[in-house]
Amino acid sequence: MTSSLRILFTPSSSSRRYGRWLHSRSFSEFAFPKPHRAIATSSTLYFSAKSDRWASLPAMISKEVINHSELTELHDESDFEMLASSNNDLLSVCGFGSLLSERSARSTFPDLVNFRVARLNGFRRIFAHVSPGFFARGIAKPETLRKELLNYGKWRFCWTHREEISGLSVEPCEGENLIVTVFEIHRSEIPSYIKREIEYRFLAVFPETLDGTPFTNPAVLCASYSDEEFLQIRCKGSKEMFFKQYGQYNIHKIWRDDVFPCRVYLRHCLLAAKSLSDVAYNNFLDHTFLADRKTTIREYLATTGSGIMEEEPPESVKARYGG
Repeated sequence: MTSSLRILFTPSSSSRRYGRWLHSRSFSEFAFPKPHRAIATSSTLYFSAKSDRWASLPAMISKEVINHSELTELHDESDFEMLASSNNDLLSVCGFGSLLSERSARSTFPDLVNFRVARLNGFRRIFAHVSPGFFARGIAKPETLRKELLNYGKWRFCWTHREEISGLSVEPCEGENLIVTVFEIHRSEIPSYIKREIEYRFLAVFPETLDGTPFTNPAVLCASYSDEEFLQIRCKGSKEMFFKQYGQYNIHKIWRDDVFPCRVYLRHCLLAAKSLSDVAYNNFLDHTFLADRKTTIREYLATTGSGIMEEEPPESVKARYGG
């Protein structure tokens, strides 16, 4: 008979060569060689974030966290409950895409309160994961009809294997900043919220007001995840569970670097940002990237993504994806 032990670590001071992490209960210190870009290849931390940005959840809730750029991962429903318990049974949620629109946010969270604008430092938006919802609603485009100019001056239409199927997440990125929204939902909505956003990594972060004042309570942010973690943690290692959620749409990998935004959804997010303010709209254009992590949405719309804003969504989803 074998058993396993789940050890949670939070970071302490770091050096150029070694990252030092503290066990969350005993505060014993461990040292390990720091991998490239602080990606832990043999643990459950697969996304890029400086090791000194991590903090324990109890410290964050008790206001012991002085550096508001520190991150805390929420692993299960009890972590969400802990956040809500410290805020009068209300959970703060951070919106960065379609939730930039209050109308869109209320279509998902009808009873939300205190909808407001904020800034989140140290993150960028990224269109880098495949969303099964786009397939279910008929707006995913695994292949796209593209018009191209031939050498002799004539146009032709051709099918190209450019998969316009990705949704939006965020990931840590030094020097970047996002205009976001923050609002509160009731504690009773936590289970449905987790279920709906199951493919993401949940982080507790501290946004700030537009004049630079940090929030006193952390907000939940849906960040990029990894297929390895999703299978082992969300699906409990069961490939059958993974197939039940994604296999019917022929999705074998969720987090990718070779996909493009779902056109209807990208338009929806841009309209949501524009409804918030011109500042939010331009922030979305310049701080949101394709899966290559190089091309901004502004650049994409000026080239191969041109025409997206002029395309009306299908009648069946017009109300949902109308900004």
